[in-house]
Amino acid sequence: MSKTLVKQIPLISNCKEVIEVKKGFSTDEKYVIHMHDGNKKLLLRMFNLEELELKKTEYSIMERMQDYNVTCSQPISIGEVANRGYMITSYIEGNDAEDEISKYSDQEQYNIGIDAGKELRKMHQLSAPDYISSWYSRKVEKHKKYIDAYLACEVKVKNDHKIINFINENIHLMKLRPNLFQHDDFHLGNIIVNNKEFAGVIDFNRYDWGDPIHEFLKIGIFSREVSIPFSIGQIRGYYNNKEPDEDFWRLYSLYLAMCVFSTIIWTLKTIPNNINEMLDKVYTYLEDHDYFSRLKPKWYQ
Repeated sequence: MSKTLVKQIPLISNCKEVIEVKKGFSTDEKYVIHMHDGNKKLLLRMFNLEELELKKTEYSIMERMQDYNVTCSQPISIGEVANRGYMITSYIEGNDAEDEISKYSDQEQYNIGIDAGKELRKMHQLSAPDYISSWYSRKVEKHKKYIDAYLACEVKVKNDHKIINFINENIHLMKLRPNLFQHDDFHLGNIIVNNKEFAGVIDFNRYDWGDPIHEFLKIGIFSREVSIPFSIGQIRGYYNNKEPDEDFWRLYSLYLAMCVFSTIIWTLKTIPNNINEMLDKVYTYLEDHDYFSRLKPKWYQ
């Protein structure tokens, strides 16, 4: 991105320095903008103009998060410049927890998990707009598509009948679940830590609406492989330092079980070369739950 483009964005036209950030899966171009006043930094995202409406919705979600005092990027400005869209947010100082957390003590990892769980709880105060259909109807429809695609594909999971039976026995539980805001990508890669403490949550572009317990899916797939103390902390922090009840574990297990089939189909479609790596992850959490004959995973002690 040229310096002339930055000069055309009013808020940052007189900045001191522009540094590109090469990280994450997003197609956005990201830059840290160093301003002249003190040590102030901002984050600039540039994207294709056709994404502007989507980004405006994401921007308004971030505005709503400020109402609940969520520790996340604060939205500052959004618009278009020279046929590109841009969004400016505050910059959260620190590093990606996925890279950093293994250097910390178990207690420090656990404490960061506690804080992350509390932040997640705050986010879940936002209810879905009225036009969003029920969680149950949307999730069941998606699941049926994934199961059909799985049964038709060449990759098979050992003992898949056990997983399918467990889902069929418990899927009705989703009927009673609330329809609330979901970050939908809440894991260590989207959490920033600084000085061994939780510093904030980033990347709201995958947000959705539905059952808040669905957010914990990412623990079983990603976070528990990086930090078990963090994973336990996140669950306990969410429940205000108390143990979650059996309903939590049953729904958590239901969503992990459903994820077996969506993961395989998604991987075959988007990154087929990674299918073995993805299957390893799937088998890891199937073992965690003895193919769902146990609801609470073995690592949760």
